[in-house]
Amino acid sequence: MIVTRFAPSPTGELHVGGARTALFAFLFARHNGGKFLLRIEDTDRERYIPESVGHIIAALNWLGLVPDNNDKVVIQSERLEIYKKAANELLNNGHAYICVCSKEKLTADRERQIAEKKPPRYKGHCRELNLKKNDVADEEFVIRMKVPKGGSIAVNDLIHGEIIFDLSLFDDQILIKSDGYPTYHLASVVDDHEMSVTHVIRAEEWLPSTPKHMLLYKMFDWNIPAFAHLPMNLAPDRSKLSKRHGATGVFEYKNLGYLPEALINFIALLGWHPSDDREIFSLSELIKEFSLERVQKSGAIFNIQKLDWLNGEYIKNMSTKDLYGALIDFYKNKPEIISDKNNALKLLEVGRSRMQKLTDFQTLKDSFDIHEYDKNLLIWKESSAEKTLTNLKLTQELLRSLLINEFSQKELEAEIMPLANTNGRGEILWPLRVALSGKNKSPGPFEIMSFIGKEETLRRIEMAIQKLES
Repeated sequence: MIVTRFAPSPTGELHVGGARTALFAFLFARHNGGKFLLRIEDTDRERYIPESVGHIIAALNWLGLVPDNNDKVVIQSERLEIYKKAANELLNNGHAYICVCSKEKLTADRERQIAEKKPPRYKGHCRELNLKKNDVADEEFVIRMKVPKGGSIAVNDLIHGEIIFDLSLFDDQILIKSDGYPTYHLASVVDDHEMSVTHVIRAEEWLPSTPKHMLLYKMFDWNIPAFAHLPMNLAPDRSKLSKRHGATGVFEYKNLGYLPEALINFIALLGWHPSDDREIFSLSELIKEFSLERVQKSGAIFNIQKLDWLNGEYIKNMSTKDLYGALIDFYKNKPEIISDKNNALKLLEVGRSRMQKLTDFQTLKDSFDIHEYDKNLLIWKESSAEKTLTNLKLTQELLRSLLINEFSQKELEAEIMPLANTNGRGEILWPLRVALSGKNKSPGPFEIMSFIGKEETLRRIEMAIQKLES
């Protein structure tokens, strides 16, 4: 059975890069009828933020990427004895050794190598000392893996193809730190083996470390999983995506009014392309379509305008009931914005095409309200106050003759456009729009009238007429 995993470090909220890694691992597993597991890699205690664990799990659930072990997530800090046992096995079979080099000594070596324009690496002072734990009972020590001094190793990456690494360039990697915690390299290999992971799908930044991991698998005599390293997410200027390019956390996008379905759809298209030109996919459709063969090698450009467009498409295609439900949840801390259900539902029917994000509902709501304005705003270009007053009265009279059930966009347009074509579209429609909204930029007059109804429409036009007559 195919088994993938997502293994974030709890050093902050889940960001879009991590979400894409989780998504691709999820899609690959589900496409192949396999399992998708979650592991929290919290062995870097200096950067560990406890509340991040809950945030990561909540973000995955919000996106719909629910792990198969959601009720029993693997936590590395709860497995320290397992890693120590594995490290001792490597010590006993000669694949690892105890190192007592001080930080000062290592720093001096590093500075000397940099000054000599050599790549900084551990010089192997303790490699052949064959120290035992009893020998260093009163000293700080680490456990290092004994990387072969020569030869090469081939990584057959499912995205990047075969890559040959020269082992003479690799350092003797630390496996157990002086605080007793494992490094990523040991812990991830041990856990992937124990979790029966068949495919390691992770960020491209881990590709240079993969030879070390393959060596560890061989040292333990374990089956080596397949590896797939995802290309970086890049900003529009092709630099590494960072906070300066906008929001990066999944919940930041939620708070900005993006829907989880749209965010998933957008993230899926970062570095992966379907077999056709489609751009809108449900999660189930992504599962059906996904393959690692269609993941590109080069970096994926993060285009926020594309996300805005996708989110707007999802909003347009949601049922009014579902969209209202999403708004209720979104504005739960500001219930007054969405408190009038009938009004909100009517507003969504009329104006949802103007929304790209859930935050746009407040702007949409505001756009249908009347604002205080100067009477000169009612006058179209080079027209006059007198002509504007006449045209508003003509429009008012026409609207008075209509029945309430004729106040739909289609009916209103059919009745008013002949008058506008006869008297000038700008001369009729501009003052009508301003009278209804009080703004020079607003939804069209037919949209506004169909939303506010006959009584409120006539009231606002009468207010405009009074302004011009005063």
